[in-house]
Amino acid sequence: MKIYVGNLAYEVTEEDLKEAFEVFGEVDTVKVIKDNYTGRSKGFGFVEMPAKAEAQSAIEGLNGKDLKGRSLNVNEARTRSEGRRGGARSGGPRRGGGRRGGGRRF
Repeated sequence: MKIYVGNLAYEVTEEDLKEAFEVFGEVDTVKVIKDNYTGRSKGFGFVEMPAKAEAQSAIEGLNGKDLKGRSLNVNEARTRSEGRRGGARSGGPRRGGGRRGGGRRF
């Protein structure tokens, strides 16, 4: 099961997350999402656990808990299409762009 972990302190490492989740069971992968230009954490990440029951226990056990001074937001990760709202990429309505209104411009 893929788990979303939000509200991470910028200094939280993948190893820190792995240690927090291993208390609840086996951890497959851990990924802290980082800014491409600065390399700094964006404040969220993902953890994958093979056993759904262990993953659910981790969600319940860690949601709202403190890690390096920040209260974690932990829940089951949604697929990309579930998490998006509208917009051209997700098949929703397009907004913006183009000329607005008619008439003279000067």
